[in-house]
Amino acid sequence: MLGTRFEQVLSRAQRGDAQAFAELWRDANPMLLRYLRVTAGDLAEDIASHAWLKVIEALGSFTGDEPGFRRWLVTIARNHHLDQARRAGRRPERLFAEMADLFDRSGGLAADAAIEAEEAMSTQAALDLIAKLPPDQAEMVMLRVVIGLDVADVAAVVGRTNGAVRVAVHRALRRLGGLLDREGVPVTGSGALTFRDRDA
Repeated sequence: MLGTRFEQVLSRAQRGDAQAFAELWRDANPMLLRYLRVTAGDLAEDIASHAWLKVIEALGSFTGDEPGFRRWLVTIARNHHLDQARRAGRRPERLFAEMADLFDRSGGLAADAAIEAEEAMSTQAALDLIAKLPPDQAEMVMLRVVIGLDVADVAAVVGRTNGAVRVAVHRALRRLGGLLDREGVPVTGSGALTFRDRDA
């Protein structure tokens, strides 16, 4: 997360600074892809690309803090995924050349050590376990625990009450604990996800 720098980076990106936009992308795209790999499977990359194109189009009108930006980004991606599901049979949209050009002008977006650590084996094992949950629980765990949205933001994204989100996440985390015990999957290390939720 960008933390205290978010407001400044966002402001620069809204004024057309490609470096600032690249910084937003580097910060938020890994969490978006983790979420989409669990909720959308093989369509994750295409849906993320579409979401970022929408962000480029509407960034100037965005107001809010960093958690609000993450909620906005995930909502864009989720809505596109739901649209894709409704239009089953049509191929997902591809990343447009303009977006690739933007990233090339920004000096490249090579993965840094933190992103590489997030892609470590233990993280993949954790994501594979989350994908074994019922789809609604998997989505809420990804939003709450992995992306870090608070309960109210998760509720807004999925259209449920705060209480329903708390209960679903709590049940999902208990189920994940059982899966960990049964399958003996190691989810420790620098890139590992933890299945604890502050207030489920």
